[in-house]
Amino acid sequence: MAAFFPYQGASTDTEKINEHVTENASKVISNLKLLENEINKFKSSLKRQWMITGENYYEGEQDILKRERMIIGKGGLLEKAGNLPNNKILDNQYSKLVDQKVNYQLGKPITIETEDDNYLKKLQTIFNKRFHRTLRNIGQDALNGGIGWLYPHYNEEGEFVLKRFPPYDIIPFWKDAEKTTVDYAVRIYSISIYEGDKEVVKEKVEVYTKNGVEHYEWFNGQLVPDVIQPNSSYITVDDGETVEKLNWARVPLIPFKFNNKEIPLIKRVKSLQDGINIMLSDFENNMQEDARNTILVLHNYDGQDLGEFRRNLAQFGAVKVRSGDGQKGGVDTLTVEVNADNYKSILALFKKALIENGRGYDAKDERMANNPNQMNIQSMYSDIELDANGIETEFQASFEELLWFVNKHLANTGQGDYDEQQVNVIFNRDILINEMEVVEVLEKSPYMPLESRLAQHPYVSDVQLELKRLKQEQKEQMDLFDNYDTTFQKKQGDVIGKDT
Repeated sequence: MAAFFPYQGASTDTEKINEHVTENASKVISNLKLLENEINKFKSSLKRQWMITGENYYEGEQDILKRERMIIGKGGLLEKAGNLPNNKILDNQYSKLVDQKVNYQLGKPITIETEDDNYLKKLQTIFNKRFHRTLRNIGQDALNGGIGWLYPHYNEEGEFVLKRFPPYDIIPFWKDAEKTTVDYAVRIYSISIYEGDKEVVKEKVEVYTKNGVEHYEWFNGQLVPDVIQPNSSYITVDDGETVEKLNWARVPLIPFKFNNKEIPLIKRVKSLQDGINIMLSDFENNMQEDARNTILVLHNYDGQDLGEFRRNLAQFGAVKVRSGDGQKGGVDTLTVEVNADNYKSILALFKKALIENGRGYDAKDERMANNPNQMNIQSMYSDIELDANGIETEFQASFEELLWFVNKHLANTGQGDYDEQQVNVIFNRDILINEMEVVEVLEKSPYMPLESRLAQHPYVSDVQLELKRLKQEQKEQMDLFDNYDTTFQKKQGDVIGKDT
Protein backbone atom coordinates (compact mmCIF):
# COMPACT_ATOMS: atom_id res chain seq x y z
CA MET A 1 0.00 0.00 0.00
CA ALA A 2 2.55 2.55 1.11
CA ALA A 3 5.68 3.15 -0.89
CA PHE A 4 8.81 5.26 -0.83
CA PHE A 5 9.65 7.43 -3.81
CA PRO A 6 11.50 10.72 -4.48
CA TYR A 7 9.07 13.53 -3.78
CA GLN A 8 9.12 16.93 -5.44
CA GLY A 9 6.19 18.72 -3.85
CA ALA A 10 2.56 17.84 -3.07
CA SER A 11 -0.42 19.21 -4.92
CA THR A 12 -3.15 21.05 -3.01
CA ASP A 13 -5.37 17.96 -3.35
CA THR A 14 -2.99 15.73 -1.41
CA GLU A 15 -3.44 15.88 2.33
CA LYS A 16 -0.60 15.53 4.80
CA ILE A 17 -1.54 13.41 7.82
CA ASN A 18 -0.14 12.62 11.20
CA GLU A 19 1.35 9.14 11.59
CA HIS A 20 -0.84 8.48 14.61
CA VAL A 21 -4.14 9.45 13.00
CA THR A 22 -4.73 6.06 11.39
CA GLU A 23 -4.01 4.27 14.67
CA ASN A 24 -7.32 5.51 16.02
CA ALA A 25 -9.91 3.48 14.13
CA SER A 26 -12.81 5.36 15.70
CA LYS A 27 -11.94 8.46 13.68
CA VAL A 28 -12.55 6.57 10.45
CA ILE A 29 -15.28 4.07 11.25
CA SER A 30 -16.94 4.96 14.53
CA ASN A 31 -19.03 1.83 14.73
CA LEU A 32 -17.15 -1.40 13.94
CA LYS A 33 -20.24 -3.41 14.82
CA LEU A 34 -22.12 -1.74 11.97
CA LEU A 35 -19.24 -2.56 9.63
CA GLU A 36 -19.24 -6.19 10.77
CA ASN A 37 -22.97 -6.42 10.05
CA GLU A 38 -22.47 -5.01 6.55
CA ILE A 39 -19.68 -7.53 5.85
CA ASN A 40 -21.82 -10.44 7.04
CA LYS A 41 -24.74 -9.25 4.90
CA PHE A 42 -22.53 -8.86 1.82
CA LYS A 43 -20.93 -12.30 2.18
CA SER A 44 -24.33 -14.02 2.16
CA SER A 45 -26.05 -11.58 -0.21
CA LEU A 46 -27.69 -12.60 -3.47
CA LYS A 47 -25.74 -9.86 -5.24
CA ARG A 48 -22.40 -11.41 -4.29
CA GLN A 49 -23.68 -14.89 -5.19
CA TRP A 50 -24.47 -13.66 -8.71
CA MET A 51 -20.94 -12.22 -8.96
CA ILE A 52 -19.43 -15.58 -7.97
CA THR A 53 -21.85 -17.43 -10.28
CA GLY A 54 -20.79 -15.28 -13.22
CA GLU A 55 -17.12 -15.99 -12.53
CA ASN A 56 -17.77 -19.73 -12.07
CA TYR A 57 -19.84 -20.03 -15.24
CA TYR A 58 -17.14 -18.24 -17.22
CA GLU A 59 -14.55 -20.72 -15.93
CA GLY A 60 -16.80 -23.71 -16.70
CA GLU A 61 -18.02 -24.47 -13.16
CA GLN A 62 -21.71 -24.74 -14.04
CA ASP A 63 -24.78 -26.35 -12.47
CA ILE A 64 -24.82 -29.26 -14.94
CA LEU A 65 -21.70 -30.66 -13.26
CA LYS A 66 -23.69 -31.16 -10.03
CA ARG A 67 -26.67 -32.80 -11.71
CA GLU A 68 -28.00 -36.16 -10.48
CA ARG A 69 -30.35 -38.52 -12.36
CA MET A 70 -33.61 -38.71 -10.45
CA ILE A 71 -36.52 -41.16 -10.69
CA ILE A 72 -39.97 -41.32 -9.10
CA GLY A 73 -39.75 -43.73 -6.19
CA LYS A 74 -42.20 -45.01 -3.59
CA GLY A 75 -44.97 -42.63 -2.70
CA GLY A 76 -44.19 -40.52 -5.77
CA LEU A 77 -41.05 -39.07 -4.17
CA LEU A 78 -37.91 -38.40 -6.20
CA GLU A 79 -34.82 -40.44 -5.47
CA LYS A 80 -31.37 -40.78 -7.05
CA ALA A 81 -30.85 -43.40 -9.71
CA GLY A 82 -27.32 -44.68 -9.52
CA ASN A 83 -27.55 -47.21 -12.34
CA LEU A 84 -28.66 -44.81 -15.11
CA PRO A 85 -26.34 -42.87 -17.43
CA ASN A 86 -25.68 -39.42 -16.01
CA ASN A 87 -23.70 -37.49 -18.60
CA LYS A 88 -22.73 -33.91 -17.76
CA ILE A 89 -22.08 -32.19 -21.07
CA LEU A 90 -21.02 -28.55 -20.88
CA ASP A 91 -21.22 -26.31 -23.94
CA ASN A 92 -19.91 -23.00 -22.54
CA GLN A 93 -21.70 -20.47 -24.73
CA TYR A 94 -21.66 -17.97 -21.85
CA SER A 95 -17.85 -17.83 -21.82
CA LYS A 96 -17.89 -17.29 -25.57
CA LEU A 97 -20.39 -14.45 -25.15
CA VAL A 98 -18.26 -12.72 -22.49
CA ASP A 99 -15.09 -13.00 -24.58
CA GLN A 100 -16.98 -11.74 -27.61
CA LYS A 101 -18.20 -8.61 -25.80
CA VAL A 102 -14.87 -7.91 -24.05
CA ASN A 103 -12.86 -8.24 -27.24
CA TYR A 104 -15.39 -6.20 -29.19
CA GLN A 105 -15.14 -3.32 -26.70
CA LEU A 106 -11.59 -3.65 -25.36
CA GLY A 107 -9.74 -5.96 -27.74
CA LYS A 108 -7.80 -3.06 -29.24
CA PRO A 109 -5.77 -0.57 -27.14
CA ILE A 110 -7.51 2.68 -26.32
CA THR A 111 -6.50 5.88 -28.11
CA ILE A 112 -5.66 8.98 -26.06
CA GLU A 113 -6.11 12.42 -27.59
CA THR A 114 -4.93 15.69 -26.04
CA GLU A 115 -3.45 18.93 -27.39
CA ASP A 116 -0.30 18.82 -25.23
CA ASP A 117 2.27 16.47 -26.78
CA ASN A 118 4.30 16.16 -23.56
CA TYR A 119 1.17 15.26 -21.62
CA LEU A 120 0.22 12.73 -24.30
CA LYS A 121 3.60 10.99 -24.00
CA LYS A 122 3.23 10.74 -20.22
CA LEU A 123 -0.29 9.30 -20.53
CA GLN A 124 0.86 6.78 -23.12
CA THR A 125 3.58 5.67 -20.69
CA ILE A 126 0.97 4.98 -18.01
CA PHE A 127 -1.72 3.56 -20.30
CA ASN A 128 0.68 1.04 -21.82
CA LYS A 129 0.23 -2.57 -22.89
CA ARG A 130 0.25 -3.77 -19.30
CA PHE A 131 -2.61 -1.38 -18.54
CA HIS A 132 -4.47 -2.64 -21.62
CA ARG A 133 -4.32 -6.16 -20.20
CA THR A 134 -5.60 -4.89 -16.84
CA LEU A 135 -8.41 -2.99 -18.55
CA ARG A 136 -9.52 -6.13 -20.42
CA ASN A 137 -9.61 -8.03 -17.12
CA ILE A 138 -11.68 -5.27 -15.54
CA GLY A 139 -14.05 -5.42 -18.51
CA GLN A 140 -14.41 -9.16 -17.89
CA ASP A 141 -15.09 -8.47 -14.20
CA ALA A 142 -17.74 -5.90 -15.13
CA LEU A 143 -19.56 -8.44 -17.32
CA ASN A 144 -19.32 -11.35 -14.88
CA GLY A 145 -20.00 -9.35 -11.72
CA GLY A 146 -21.76 -6.20 -12.89
CA ILE A 147 -18.86 -4.03 -11.75
CA GLY A 148 -15.05 -4.03 -11.80
CA TRP A 149 -12.61 -2.15 -9.55
CA LEU A 150 -9.31 -0.39 -10.23
CA TYR A 151 -6.92 0.64 -7.46
CA PRO A 152 -4.30 3.32 -8.30
CA HIS A 153 -1.37 3.15 -5.88
CA TYR A 154 2.41 3.12 -5.48
CA ASN A 155 4.11 -0.25 -5.22
CA GLU A 156 7.11 -1.10 -3.04
CA GLU A 157 9.49 0.26 -5.68
CA GLY A 158 7.67 3.61 -5.71
CA GLU A 159 6.11 3.04 -9.15
CA PHE A 160 2.64 4.33 -9.90
CA VAL A 161 0.63 1.22 -10.81
CA LEU A 162 -3.00 0.32 -11.43
CA LYS A 163 -4.25 -2.84 -9.77
CA ARG A 164 -7.50 -4.78 -10.32
CA PHE A 165 -9.69 -6.04 -7.48
CA PRO A 166 -12.33 -8.78 -8.06
CA PRO A 167 -15.90 -7.44 -7.63
CA TYR A 168 -16.87 -10.06 -5.03
CA ASP A 169 -14.06 -8.79 -2.75
CA ILE A 170 -15.23 -5.16 -2.56
CA ILE A 171 -18.07 -3.65 -0.50
CA PRO A 172 -18.57 -0.03 -1.61
CA PHE A 173 -20.29 2.60 0.51
CA TRP A 174 -21.50 5.38 -1.74
CA LYS A 175 -21.84 9.07 -1.05
CA ASP A 176 -24.84 9.51 -3.33
CA ALA A 177 -27.97 7.58 -4.27
CA GLU A 178 -26.80 7.35 -7.91
CA LYS A 179 -23.73 5.37 -6.74
CA THR A 180 -21.20 7.54 -8.56
CA THR A 181 -18.81 8.54 -5.73
CA VAL A 182 -17.24 6.16 -3.21
CA ASP A 183 -17.33 7.43 0.38
CA TYR A 184 -15.33 4.48 1.72
CA ALA A 185 -14.97 0.81 0.85
CA VAL A 186 -14.17 -2.55 2.39
CA ARG A 187 -12.07 -5.24 0.79
CA ILE A 188 -12.36 -8.79 2.15
CA TYR A 189 -10.13 -11.52 0.76
CA SER A 190 -8.45 -14.81 1.74
CA ILE A 191 -4.75 -15.58 1.92
CA SER A 192 -2.81 -18.76 2.74
CA ILE A 193 -0.06 -18.53 5.33
CA TYR A 194 2.05 -21.06 7.20
CA GLU A 195 1.92 -21.37 10.96
CA GLY A 196 4.87 -23.62 11.57
CA ASP A 197 4.55 -26.40 9.00
CA LYS A 198 0.77 -26.09 8.69
CA GLU A 199 -0.95 -24.11 5.93
CA VAL A 200 -3.75 -21.91 7.25
CA VAL A 201 -6.27 -19.85 5.27
CA LYS A 202 -7.09 -16.48 6.83
CA GLU A 203 -9.53 -13.80 5.82
CA LYS A 204 -8.17 -10.27 5.69
CA VAL A 205 -10.19 -7.06 5.70
CA GLU A 206 -9.01 -3.67 4.47
CA VAL A 207 -11.03 -0.48 4.95
CA TYR A 208 -10.23 2.25 2.41
CA THR A 209 -11.02 5.84 3.38
CA LYS A 210 -9.54 9.27 2.69
CA ASN A 211 -7.52 8.82 5.90
CA GLY A 212 -5.68 5.76 4.61
CA VAL A 213 -6.11 2.00 4.90
CA GLU A 214 -7.15 0.14 8.05
CA HIS A 215 -6.12 -3.52 8.29
CA TYR A 216 -8.10 -6.21 10.12
CA GLU A 217 -8.52 -9.96 10.29
CA TRP A 218 -11.97 -11.52 9.95
CA PHE A 219 -12.35 -13.99 12.81
CA ASN A 220 -15.66 -15.64 13.81
CA GLY A 221 -17.68 -12.88 12.19
CA GLN A 222 -15.77 -10.08 13.90
CA LEU A 223 -13.11 -7.55 12.95
CA VAL A 224 -9.84 -7.97 14.81
CA PRO A 225 -7.06 -5.37 14.29
CA ASP A 226 -4.17 -6.84 12.31
CA VAL A 227 -1.15 -6.80 14.61
CA ILE A 228 1.25 -7.82 11.83
CA GLN A 229 0.22 -5.14 9.35
CA PRO A 230 -0.63 -1.81 11.00
CA ASN A 231 -2.87 0.86 9.52
CA SER A 232 -1.15 2.77 6.74
CA SER A 233 -1.33 5.79 4.49
CA TYR A 234 -1.54 5.52 0.72
CA ILE A 235 1.79 7.26 0.09
CA THR A 236 5.03 7.37 2.07
CA VAL A 237 7.43 10.10 0.94
CA ASP A 238 11.16 10.04 1.66
CA ASP A 239 13.19 13.07 0.56
CA GLY A 240 16.38 11.76 2.18
CA GLU A 241 15.93 13.72 5.39
CA THR A 242 12.35 13.26 6.54
CA VAL A 243 9.59 10.73 5.96
CA GLU A 244 6.05 11.99 5.41
CA LYS A 245 2.75 10.14 5.30
CA LEU A 246 0.34 11.35 2.60
CA ASN A 247 -3.13 10.40 1.44
CA TRP A 248 -5.16 11.04 -1.67
CA ALA A 249 -7.99 13.55 -1.31
CA ARG A 250 -10.28 10.88 -2.76
CA VAL A 251 -10.73 7.19 -1.99
CA PRO A 252 -8.52 5.45 -4.59
CA LEU A 253 -11.05 2.85 -5.73
CA ILE A 254 -12.52 3.44 -9.18
CA PRO A 255 -15.66 1.53 -10.25
CA PHE A 256 -16.04 0.31 -13.84
CA LYS A 257 -19.68 -0.67 -14.28
CA PHE A 258 -21.30 -2.93 -16.87
CA ASN A 259 -24.46 -0.86 -16.53
CA ASN A 260 -25.85 1.69 -14.08
CA LYS A 261 -27.78 -1.04 -12.21
CA GLU A 262 -24.62 -3.19 -11.84
CA ILE A 263 -26.54 -6.21 -13.18
CA PRO A 264 -24.15 -8.97 -14.31
CA LEU A 265 -24.52 -10.60 -17.72
CA ILE A 266 -25.08 -14.04 -16.19
CA LYS A 267 -28.51 -12.96 -14.86
CA ARG A 268 -29.72 -12.50 -18.44
CA VAL A 269 -28.63 -15.86 -19.80
CA LYS A 270 -28.11 -18.40 -16.99
CA SER A 271 -31.33 -20.33 -17.63
CA LEU A 272 -30.51 -20.49 -21.35
CA GLN A 273 -26.97 -21.73 -20.70
CA ASP A 274 -28.35 -24.36 -18.32
CA GLY A 275 -30.93 -25.38 -20.95
CA ILE A 276 -28.19 -25.95 -23.54
CA ASN A 277 -26.23 -28.14 -21.12
CA ILE A 278 -29.32 -30.15 -20.13
CA MET A 279 -30.38 -30.80 -23.72
CA LEU A 280 -26.94 -32.10 -24.69
CA SER A 281 -26.66 -34.22 -21.55
CA ASP A 282 -30.16 -35.70 -21.92
CA PHE A 283 -29.53 -36.53 -25.57
CA GLU A 284 -26.40 -38.49 -24.71
CA ASN A 285 -28.15 -40.15 -21.78
CA ASN A 286 -30.96 -41.35 -24.07
CA MET A 287 -28.51 -42.57 -26.69
CA GLN A 288 -26.67 -44.64 -24.07
CA GLU A 289 -29.80 -46.16 -22.58
CA ASP A 290 -29.90 -48.90 -25.24
CA ALA A 291 -31.65 -51.47 -23.10
CA ARG A 292 -34.20 -48.91 -21.95
CA ASN A 293 -35.15 -47.69 -25.38
CA THR A 294 -37.32 -50.83 -25.44
CA ILE A 295 -40.03 -51.20 -22.79
CA LEU A 296 -40.96 -54.80 -21.97
CA VAL A 297 -44.69 -55.55 -21.48
CA LEU A 298 -45.13 -58.76 -19.43
CA HIS A 299 -48.53 -60.47 -19.77
CA ASN A 300 -50.32 -62.29 -16.93
CA TYR A 301 -48.28 -60.65 -14.18
CA ASP A 302 -49.96 -58.91 -11.26
CA GLY A 303 -50.13 -55.14 -11.13
CA GLN A 304 -48.20 -53.29 -8.42
CA ASP A 305 -47.95 -50.06 -6.43
CA LEU A 306 -47.71 -47.07 -8.83
CA GLY A 307 -44.57 -45.73 -7.15
CA GLU A 308 -42.88 -49.13 -7.46
CA PHE A 309 -44.15 -49.39 -11.06
CA ARG A 310 -42.52 -46.06 -12.05
CA ARG A 311 -39.34 -46.99 -10.25
CA ASN A 312 -39.02 -50.34 -12.04
CA LEU A 313 -39.90 -48.74 -15.35
CA ALA A 314 -37.09 -46.17 -14.97
CA GLN A 315 -34.52 -48.61 -13.63
CA PHE A 316 -35.32 -51.82 -15.49
CA GLY A 317 -37.46 -50.72 -18.45
CA ALA A 318 -40.05 -53.44 -17.58
CA VAL A 319 -43.83 -53.22 -16.96
CA LYS A 320 -45.94 -55.80 -15.08
CA VAL A 321 -49.57 -56.09 -16.31
CA ARG A 322 -52.51 -58.53 -15.86
CA SER A 323 -54.17 -59.92 -18.99
CA GLY A 324 -57.73 -61.26 -19.35
CA ASP A 325 -58.84 -64.80 -18.39
CA GLY A 326 -57.51 -67.58 -20.57
CA GLN A 327 -54.72 -65.45 -21.96
CA LYS A 328 -51.21 -66.85 -21.91
CA GLY A 329 -48.31 -64.96 -20.45
CA GLY A 330 -45.90 -63.32 -22.85
CA VAL A 331 -43.69 -60.40 -23.61
CA ASP A 332 -44.33 -57.54 -26.02
CA THR A 333 -42.01 -54.62 -26.70
CA LEU A 334 -42.68 -50.91 -27.05
CA THR A 335 -39.79 -49.12 -28.75
CA VAL A 336 -39.11 -45.47 -27.94
CA GLU A 337 -37.01 -43.75 -30.58
CA VAL A 338 -34.74 -40.81 -29.85
CA ASN A 339 -35.38 -38.11 -32.41
CA ALA A 340 -32.11 -36.21 -32.88
CA ASP A 341 -33.82 -33.51 -34.94
CA ASN A 342 -35.90 -32.47 -31.93
CA TYR A 343 -32.81 -31.95 -29.80
CA LYS A 344 -31.11 -30.12 -32.65
CA SER A 345 -34.04 -27.73 -33.06
CA ILE A 346 -34.28 -26.98 -29.34
CA LEU A 347 -30.51 -26.39 -29.10
CA ALA A 348 -30.66 -23.97 -32.01
CA LEU A 349 -33.48 -22.05 -30.30
CA PHE A 350 -31.57 -21.92 -27.00
CA LYS A 351 -28.37 -20.65 -28.63
CA LYS A 352 -30.21 -18.02 -30.64
CA ALA A 353 -32.06 -16.86 -27.51
CA LEU A 354 -28.80 -16.71 -25.55
CA ILE A 355 -27.20 -14.48 -28.21
CA GLU A 356 -30.26 -12.20 -28.33
CA ASN A 357 -30.73 -11.93 -24.54
CA GLY A 358 -27.00 -11.51 -24.00
CA ARG A 359 -26.88 -8.95 -26.84
CA GLY A 360 -24.07 -10.62 -28.73
CA TYR A 361 -23.81 -11.47 -32.40
CA ASP A 362 -23.80 -14.63 -34.47
CA ALA A 363 -20.61 -14.79 -36.54
CA LYS A 364 -22.30 -17.45 -38.71
CA ASP A 365 -25.25 -15.21 -39.52
CA GLU A 366 -26.83 -16.00 -42.91
CA ARG A 367 -26.58 -12.34 -43.90
CA MET A 368 -22.78 -12.66 -43.89
CA ALA A 369 -22.89 -15.63 -46.23
CA ASN A 370 -25.40 -14.25 -48.70
CA ASN A 371 -24.57 -10.54 -48.90
CA PRO A 372 -21.79 -9.26 -46.60
CA ASN A 373 -22.23 -5.54 -47.33
CA GLN A 374 -21.73 -2.86 -44.71
CA MET A 375 -25.47 -2.50 -43.96
CA ASN A 376 -25.83 -6.21 -43.20
CA ILE A 377 -22.69 -6.13 -41.05
CA GLN A 378 -24.06 -3.20 -39.04
CA SER A 379 -27.39 -5.00 -38.66
CA MET A 380 -25.62 -8.10 -37.32
CA TYR A 381 -23.78 -5.96 -34.74
CA SER A 382 -26.82 -3.92 -33.69
CA ASP A 383 -27.47 -5.84 -30.44
CA ILE A 384 -23.89 -5.86 -29.23
CA GLU A 385 -23.68 -2.14 -30.03
CA LEU A 386 -26.45 -1.50 -27.47
CA ASP A 387 -24.34 -2.95 -24.66
CA ALA A 388 -21.14 -1.44 -26.03
CA ASN A 389 -22.62 2.06 -25.94
CA GLY A 390 -23.78 1.57 -22.36
CA ILE A 391 -20.42 0.17 -21.26
CA GLU A 392 -18.57 3.03 -22.93
CA THR A 393 -20.71 5.61 -21.12
CA GLU A 394 -19.85 4.03 -17.76
CA PHE A 395 -16.17 3.52 -18.60
CA GLN A 396 -15.74 7.10 -19.86
CA ALA A 397 -16.91 8.37 -16.45
CA SER A 398 -14.49 5.95 -14.77
CA PHE A 399 -11.60 7.20 -16.91
CA GLU A 400 -12.43 10.74 -15.86
CA GLU A 401 -11.97 9.64 -12.24
CA LEU A 402 -8.80 7.72 -13.12
CA LEU A 403 -7.28 10.75 -14.87
CA TRP A 404 -7.69 12.74 -11.64
CA PHE A 405 -5.31 10.33 -9.88
CA VAL A 406 -2.95 10.27 -12.86
CA ASN A 407 -2.77 14.07 -12.92
CA LYS A 408 -2.09 14.22 -9.17
CA HIS A 409 0.66 11.64 -9.58
CA LEU A 410 2.29 13.71 -12.36
CA ALA A 411 2.02 16.88 -10.28
CA ASN A 412 3.35 15.28 -7.08
CA THR A 413 6.37 13.84 -8.88
CA GLY A 414 7.25 17.14 -10.56
CA GLN A 415 6.20 16.12 -14.07
CA GLY A 416 3.81 19.01 -14.62
CA ASP A 417 0.34 20.29 -13.78
CA TYR A 418 -2.21 19.00 -16.29
CA ASP A 419 -5.48 19.44 -14.39
CA GLU A 420 -6.83 21.85 -17.00
CA GLN A 421 -5.92 19.70 -19.99
CA GLN A 422 -8.76 18.10 -21.91
CA VAL A 423 -8.35 14.39 -22.65
CA ASN A 424 -10.39 12.33 -25.07
CA VAL A 425 -10.37 8.55 -24.51
CA ILE A 426 -11.39 6.57 -27.59
CA PHE A 427 -12.44 2.91 -27.39
CA ASN A 428 -11.46 1.24 -30.64
CA ARG A 429 -14.12 -1.41 -31.12
CA ASP A 430 -13.11 -4.57 -32.93
CA ILE A 431 -15.93 -4.57 -35.46
CA LEU A 432 -15.97 -6.51 -38.71
CA ILE A 433 -16.18 -4.11 -41.65
CA ASN A 434 -16.28 -4.14 -45.42
CA GLU A 435 -12.87 -2.52 -45.83
CA MET A 436 -13.30 -1.66 -49.51
CA GLU A 437 -16.49 0.28 -48.82
CA VAL A 438 -14.93 2.18 -45.89
CA VAL A 439 -11.84 3.17 -47.91
CA GLU A 440 -14.04 4.38 -50.77
CA VAL A 441 -16.12 6.54 -48.41
CA LEU A 442 -12.98 8.08 -46.88
CA GLU A 443 -11.55 8.84 -50.31
CA LYS A 444 -14.78 10.63 -51.22
CA SER A 445 -14.67 12.80 -48.05
CA PRO A 446 -12.19 15.55 -48.99
CA TYR A 447 -13.64 18.01 -46.46
CA MET A 448 -12.99 15.70 -43.52
CA PRO A 449 -9.67 16.52 -41.77
CA LEU A 450 -6.83 14.16 -42.64
CA GLU A 451 -6.34 13.08 -39.04
CA SER A 452 -10.02 12.14 -38.75
CA ARG A 453 -9.86 10.12 -41.97
CA LEU A 454 -6.74 8.29 -40.77
CA ALA A 455 -8.47 7.47 -37.47
CA GLN A 456 -11.26 5.72 -39.41
CA HIS A 457 -9.00 3.99 -41.93
CA PRO A 458 -9.07 0.18 -41.50
CA TYR A 459 -5.32 -0.21 -42.11
CA VAL A 460 -4.14 2.53 -39.73
CA SER A 461 -3.40 1.51 -36.13
CA ASP A 462 -1.33 4.54 -35.00
CA VAL A 463 -2.66 7.86 -36.33
CA GLN A 464 0.22 9.98 -35.01
CA LEU A 465 2.80 7.65 -36.55
CA GLU A 466 1.05 7.83 -39.93
CA LEU A 467 0.94 11.63 -39.75
CA LYS A 468 4.69 11.72 -39.09
CA ARG A 469 5.29 9.40 -42.03
CA LEU A 470 3.16 11.60 -44.29
CA LYS A 471 5.04 14.72 -43.21
CA GLN A 472 8.38 12.98 -43.82
CA GLU A 473 7.20 11.79 -47.24
CA GLN A 474 6.04 15.30 -48.16
CA LYS A 475 9.37 16.74 -47.02
CA GLU A 476 11.31 14.22 -49.11
CA GLN A 477 9.16 15.04 -52.15
CA MET A 478 9.72 18.77 -51.64
CA ASP A 479 13.48 18.23 -51.29
CA LEU A 480 13.46 16.12 -54.43
CA PHE A 481 11.51 18.79 -56.30
CA ASP A 482 13.86 21.55 -55.09
CA ASN A 483 16.92 19.55 -56.17
CA TYR A 484 15.32 18.88 -59.56
CA ASP A 485 14.41 22.55 -60.00
CA THR A 486 17.94 23.67 -59.07
CA THR A 487 19.50 21.16 -61.46
CA PHE A 488 17.10 22.17 -64.24
CA GLN A 489 17.85 25.88 -63.78
CA LYS A 490 21.59 25.19 -63.82
CA LYS A 491 21.30 23.24 -67.07
CA GLN A 492 19.23 26.00 -68.62
CA GLY A 493 21.90 28.51 -67.59
CA ASP A 494 24.64 26.38 -69.15
CA VAL A 495 22.68 26.13 -72.43
CA ILE A 496 22.09 29.90 -72.54
CA GLY A 497 25.81 30.50 -71.86
CA LYS A 498 26.85 28.24 -74.74
CA ASP A 499 24.45 29.94 -77.17
CA THR A 500 25.82 33.31 -76.21
